[in-house]
Amino acid sequence: MIKIASQCAHEKKARRPRLLEVSELTSYTRYLLLLSATSDRHARALAENIIRELRKQKSKPLGIEGMDSGQWVLLDFGELIVHIFQEDSRDFYDLDGLWLDAKRLELAEDEDPEPSP
Repeated sequence: MIKIASQCAHEKKARRPRLLEVSELTSYTRYLLLLSATSDRHARALAENIIRELRKQKSKPLGIEGMDSGQWVLLDFGELIVHIFQEDSRDFYDLDGLWLDAKRLELAEDEDPEPSP
């Protein structure tokens, strides 16, 4: 699921991708994928692509928020939550800073995520 979501983000040119393992810090999910988009349209395209490709793998979102506005789109797949922000919103809400204690994982397009040093 993570590999497919990160490949979708790469294909649609998401900016500043970051994968965080938060399972030791929270009980509601295992991973957060943070992405930046350049516009409302870009955010929706990223979200729609991730949803479409994960549905092919029988993974349906438990919840979808923000598709109408495109400023901050949230896709909840249970063990993976994807946040797609426009740059201003990402900087304002600063989830990167909020989850500073989370383990950062490498996003390699053709590999499974590995802990970064």
